[in-house]
Amino acid sequence: MAEDRRGQRPSRGGSNAGRGGSTGGRGGSSRGGSGSRSSDSRGGAGRGSAGDARGRGSRDDKPRGQGGSSRGGYQGKPGGKRPSNSAQKAFRGRSEEKPRTADQAAYDGPDLPEDVTGAELDRGVRAQLKGLPEKLAARVARHLAAAGRFIDEDPELAYQHALAARARASRIAVVREAAGETAYAAGHYAEALAELRAAKRMNGATDYLPIMADCHRALGNPEQAIKLAKSPSVANFSSEAKAEMTLVEAGARRDMGQLDAALRTLELAPLTSKSRAAWVVRLRYAYADTLEAAGRESDALAWFHRTHAIDSEELTDSAERAEQLERRQS
Repeated sequence: MAEDRRGQRPSRGGSNAGRGGSTGGRGGSSRGGSGSRSSDSRGGAGRGSAGDARGRGSRDDKPRGQGGSSRGGYQGKPGGKRPSNSAQKAFRGRSEEKPRTADQAAYDGPDLPEDVTGAELDRGVRAQLKGLPEKLAARVARHLAAAGRFIDEDPELAYQHALAARARASRIAVVREAAGETAYAAGHYAEALAELRAAKRMNGATDYLPIMADCHRALGNPEQAIKLAKSPSVANFSSEAKAEMTLVEAGARRDMGQLDAALRTLELAPLTSKSRAAWVVRLRYAYADTLEAAGRESDALAWFHRTHAIDSEELTDSAERAEQLERRQS
């Protein structure tokens, strides 16, 4: 994207996304919860049961001849008993095995860690899988839990697990949510947007709007990001979710070169909240950063200091930014 988005990207705290279930928890997807490509942003359709989507059907070996022809039985033994399918495969050897297609590889998914059972998922997430056959539900649950485990340390691996879940259960909202949130974490923004749209159609949830808006930003469509930020449902968001949308809207304004509008957007947020929550830290940091971009260095310095004062977990580099401004002004 055109500008540094530190402190402005929405957290994945908005949805369950198969990450251990609770909002923002990754006990086991959605930077949400975010949390976020199933993405099932690749639009993959479910393949039904695991057994038949792999193109491994046995070859039709019906005899071509009649009566005592040697074609009627096993070679050299007219009329003899035909070998079993497994014997045929052994006889043919491995050279005839076909390589896995991309879709089949996605369906297989990465290897599942032995200690991931699916029980790590939130109860609400597991409830959405109950309509699946037992073994299929267990496999999907394990891939969702694995996606939640890896989303921070290896988002691409998390995304591949979410794709494996989507390949088996593409009509379940929480699976598409997980795909979208892991796609977002891995930087696959088009796929993330498609998956979260699919999840929203399925369950009507609006929790995904900040991430969807940020995907529009990443894809170079700041106008669409602002349009989502103005959605009526934002008024009913929690304070944290509102802050996330504010950050995205301000970032989109900056993408369009509208620094004054970005500052006004941030000034409407609770910058002076007494809370030390991460979303307040990020709001203050974004405001300080935008002030500096607008050439208001003295104001920016003051707000970097205010950010550092509540940033006990060092989520930002506000202290270093303040030091740089002080050296510049001295």
